[in-house]
Amino acid sequence: MSTYQGFMGALVRWTGKMLPVLRDVIHQRMEQIGGKFWRIDGWVPIAFDGSRSTAPRTKSNEAAFCASTYGQGKTARYRKKKSKGMRRKRNKENKGQAPEPQAWATLLWHMGLRLPWSWRLGASDASERAHVMDMLRTESFPPHTLFCGDAGFVGYPLWACLLERHSDFLVRVGSNVSLLHEHAHCKLPPKGRERLVLCWPRRALQADQPPLRLRLLRVRVGKIWAWMLTSVLDRKELTARAVARLYQLRWGIELGFRGLKQTLGRGKLRCRNSQRLLAELDWSILAMAVAELLALREQQAARSAREQPVEPQKRSLAGTLRALRNGLRNLKEVPEAGKDLPSRLRAAVTDSYRRKRSKAARYRPANPDKKPLGDPKLRGLNKREQRELRQLKAKMAG
Repeated sequence: MSTYQGFMGALVRWTGKMLPVLRDVIHQRMEQIGGKFWRIDGWVPIAFDGSRSTAPRTKSNEAAFCASTYGQGKTARYRKKKSKGMRRKRNKENKGQAPEPQAWATLLWHMGLRLPWSWRLGASDASERAHVMDMLRTESFPPHTLFCGDAGFVGYPLWACLLERHSDFLVRVGSNVSLLHEHAHCKLPPKGRERLVLCWPRRALQADQPPLRLRLLRVRVGKIWAWMLTSVLDRKELTARAVARLYQLRWGIELGFRGLKQTLGRGKLRCRNSQRLLAELDWSILAMAVAELLALREQQAARSAREQPVEPQKRSLAGTLRALRNGLRNLKEVPEAGKDLPSRLRAAVTDSYRRKRSKAARYRPANPDKKPLGDPKLRGLNKREQRELRQLKAKMAG
C-alpha cells in the first residue's frame, strides 16, 4: 500500500482474520521461551483487568464509544452535588460538552512473563466481566491455568463460567460479596486462616443452579491484609504463600496498561473513524506483545552465553522500543560490537539501584471517594437453602 488510507483500510479489513492466528503463534512462542516463568507455583497465571483510552471527538467515535446513559448514574449525581457553583443549567458561559468518547480494552495478561495474552475492545460503558466471559467461551487456555483478578471481577455468572471451562480463579473480595456457610453460626476466619464457603445468590437458587464451593482466606499482601477467594479447595495445590505471591504479580497488568498508554502513547488514540480506531488499538497491543516477546527471548537466551538471565519483571518496554527504533533507523549500517539489536534487547532492563526515598508525591491529597474495600459478608444457610442443598446432594448421589 502506498497511501495511509489504503493501509488503514487493509488493517480494518484483515484485523478480525489475522489477530486470532497471530495470537496463537505468540502463545506458542511464550511457552517455548518462557522457561521457569511460564508456570508459577505449578500454575499458568493469567490476570484480567480493563482500562479506557480517549478518542478524538468525531461523530463516528461519539456514536460508537460514548455511553448512552452518560450522567444518569449515582456517582454522576453525587459529583454534581459537589460542584454546585458550576452547575451547567445556571452557568451560560461554561456550557456542558458532550461526553468524551473512550474505547474500553479488557486485557488478559500472563503474570509470569508479563505479556499480553488476549484482549477485547468495546465502548466506554462495556462490561469487562462480559469481555472476560466471551474470551473464556471462545478461546482455549493451557491446562492448570489460574485466572487472577481484583475486586471488580466478582459474581456468580463469571465464577460459574470459569468453573464450567475447567479453570480455576483467584480474586480479591470485600464488602461487595455475600457468601454462605453450611453451619448456621459462622464467622469470618481470622488473619492467616481460611474457610470453605458457598456462593449461591438468590437468582441462582431460583434458577436451580448449584452453589459454587469456594475457599476464603485472609493473607498479607504487601502492607495490608486482603480477603482472597479461590476455587482451588486443596491448600496443598495453592498455599496461602502462593496466593499472596500470585496476587502481587497481578500488579504487572497495571504496569502493562501504563506502558501501553504512556510509553506507546495510546492513552489518547488518533483515528477519527471508529473502525480504524479499534484497529489502531488492536495492533498497538499486538505490537507491544511482539516487541516484549523479542526482548524476553534475548534476555532468556543469555543463559547459553553464561550471562545472568533477566527476570521478566526487570524488562523495560521503553528500552525495548529504543533498541528496535535504533535498528530500524540504521538498517544499512554494520553495528559495533555490543551495539547490535540482540545486545541492545538484552540490555533493555529497568534501573537496578535501590531507591532511598519513596516515589509517592508528597502533596498528593487523599481521595474522599475511594472507600476501603471492607470485609465480605458471611452468613449461615437458612432453612430453604438447607433444604435445596440437601436435594441437590441427593440428586448428585443418585
